[in-house]
Amino acid sequence: MTQTLHKTDEQLKTAVTDELKWSTPGVNETSIGVAVNHGAVTLSGEVESWPEKRLAEHAALRVRGVTAVAAEITVRNSWSGVNDTDIAREASEALERCIIVPAGKVTATVHEHTINLHGQVTWHYQREAAEHAVHHLKGVVKVYNAITLKPVASATDIKATISAALVRTAQSEGRDITVSVDLAGGHVTLEGLVQSWSERSEVERAAWSVPGVTNVTNALRIHY
Repeated sequence: MTQTLHKTDEQLKTAVTDELKWSTPGVNETSIGVAVNHGAVTLSGEVESWPEKRLAEHAALRVRGVTAVAAEITVRNSWSGVNDTDIAREASEALERCIIVPAGKVTATVHEHTINLHGQVTWHYQREAAEHAVHHLKGVVKVYNAITLKPVASATDIKATISAALVRTAQSEGRDITVSVDLAGGHVTLEGLVQSWSERSEVERAAWSVPGVTNVTNALRIHY
């Protein structure tokens, strides 16, 4: 069995920089600084929009060997004439147009070009859809998603469904993963070892896909 060699911080820095160049054509990678300390990546610099910042963060997370990413990138507010009132109006319209978001369940407030989403929905994908609906709006520098989920299942049902989903997935058979659910039936905690950040994300996504999950604490560690 071939053992994967542990990457040095310098190798990880090169890999992250290459990933930024290759997978984020809409982002000017020359404006983004990359620093690595024991596998933890810090991204710095300035970009033109909130989606560009998110693209850069996701690109760094895809690199094998990266254990954490601190996105200290500043979104340059260069949209003259766009104020908080304009953004709030467009955010409200975007939420109304998004058929995935239940009508009247999510509201958006704006302060200093930062959107705050509030409300309660049943599914995690509805919460994600609400955030996606507003984060491309002109003038937005940050989005805080404070939408909560409504519990609809018991703790026992949630745990059994997540465990079955992990066994079905190609990336993880769930052998090194422990799933625990609080007595209220909504908060899931994932613990154990996975092989990569992408696998860690896939396990968390599987947990969020289960009806009744209202919060996920991902305590999975990456083993190399």
